[in-house]
Amino acid sequence: MSRILTMLFAMAFCIFALAGGVATAYLVGYLAEEYLFEGASRLTNILFLMLTFVMIIATLLTLAERKWSAFMQDRVGPNRARLAIPGLGNRSLGGIPHIITDVLKMLTKEDFVPGTANKFLFNLGPILAFAPVFALFAVVPAGPSVMVFGRHIDMVVATPDFGMLYVLAIASLAVYGTSLAGWSSNNKFALLGGVRASAQMISYEVALGLSLVGLFLAFSSVQLPALVGDVGNALVSGTGQARYLWRSDGAFDLGLPAWGIFIQPLGFIAFFVASFAETKRAPFDAPEGESEIIGYFVEYSGMKFGMFMISEFMEVVVLAGVTAALFFGGHHLPFGGEWLASQPLMQEHGWLYGTILGTVYWIKVVLLIWVQLVIRWTFPRFRYDQIQNLGWKILLPAGLANVFVSGALVLWDPSLRALAVVGLLEIGFVVALTMTKGAKAGAAHDTAHGHGHDAHGLPAHADPHSHSPAGAH
Repeated sequence: MSRILTMLFAMAFCIFALAGGVATAYLVGYLAEEYLFEGASRLTNILFLMLTFVMIIATLLTLAERKWSAFMQDRVGPNRARLAIPGLGNRSLGGIPHIITDVLKMLTKEDFVPGTANKFLFNLGPILAFAPVFALFAVVPAGPSVMVFGRHIDMVVATPDFGMLYVLAIASLAVYGTSLAGWSSNNKFALLGGVRASAQMISYEVALGLSLVGLFLAFSSVQLPALVGDVGNALVSGTGQARYLWRSDGAFDLGLPAWGIFIQPLGFIAFFVASFAETKRAPFDAPEGESEIIGYFVEYSGMKFGMFMISEFMEVVVLAGVTAALFFGGHHLPFGGEWLASQPLMQEHGWLYGTILGTVYWIKVVLLIWVQLVIRWTFPRFRYDQIQNLGWKILLPAGLANVFVSGALVLWDPSLRALAVVGLLEIGFVVALTMTKGAKAGAAHDTAHGHGHDAHGLPAHADPHSHSPAGAH
């Protein structure tokens, strides 16, 4: 019971911390607009969205992954690093001191550079692995655009017309980091890891781009704020994913929103799998498979190794953020969004409205991060040929088929209702297929260990001493 209460307290603390961070971002943005210059809130968004939210969550993930893996494997988890706090004793504090020890280790460990390595490219590799991931979140809207004390505040760093094209282009630059890290080390094992990582990342970029074409066709835009959309009211319907495909009549809006997961479930699966493969985390961690080869950053130490490690966790956060914006409505509520926006309190205090929806967005991000951790510690590592077959023989044809079907349905019914019907059928088919496979596996397990077999695992009617050809000496 105490463990459950501790978890509930931790969840409530995280939600309040996220809400406090979002509220501070809006208020600081207002101060920047008021006392600096118009558009200064975009600069403060760099401080809050990219340096605070993304970096802090990625840093905490180094602990959360160890804690969650220990929970799934019934282990104690990180508890050796402790702080002797007066009045509290020598406590592990939930493993938080491990973050401090990791930072100190990375900053103070010897920065070793192989004598035969290309020093310039060797030092450039971690930067090219870290910087593109860091820059990806610049176009992701983490909250609504609201009026704060008479000033218009956007919760996004940049809104270029080529939003998602920017994401795809910048994400592809990470390939250079892995390639240079493996090649410049002048180590054959690192080179093999770099080649394998580069081939995997390039392969899945094709499926990654195709998985989003159906979404672009549905909303006629590649700009992330347009894809997320704005909440409507009694006179004007919502746009993007804030609109309803079907809704009930009444003051409180209830219905099926045009979220990407409902109109593009196949695109969501392809995008999530391809993005997961881009992060090179299990079960797609073949480039770092210790049983086969050694990873592409085997020669790195100190903070250079730390940059590779933290960039991996940043990829997890950015993937969750982009997925939430594209397929789960971004900062919008699944229902009641128009009712909430119409409340006098929300219209008078825009920062409060933005805080609520901004917190909703970050809760979605945290839940998607949790899904990635579950996958990471559930599936074993795929073989490299299985990874390539999944990308080229399954995701690529599925992406092409999804583009043609989505385009035809959008032309036939621009209201997207036909696309949503097909999407719901696809979701139902996947759920039914999953349940059917599980039932068959359970039936096979019961048959193998049920009354139809004896203690030796042989059929009950079989004679273990019979001289059949299979049992002949």
